[in-house]
Amino acid sequence: MDAPLLVRVKTSITLPGELLDRLDRPGSNRSALLERDRVACLARLESDERDRRDAEIINRKADCLNREAIKTLE
Repeated sequence: MDAPLLVRVKTSITLPGELLDRLDRPGSNRSALLERDRVACLARLESDERDRRDAEIINRKADCLNREAIKTLE
């Protein structure tokens, strides 16, 4: 199965000059670098949110789960 085509949208953002200087290394592609960074950051944020939701569920069910564990161990 072919990968879906990603539509590229041109945008403009304002960044500090020092950051741009660091991004503009010889041989680097500023757009590609920023895109990879944002994709990784969003994946981390989504993973953190899933972990937070899972922890909430576990904490809500903790008493019941602990009772079941004690019964099993006895």
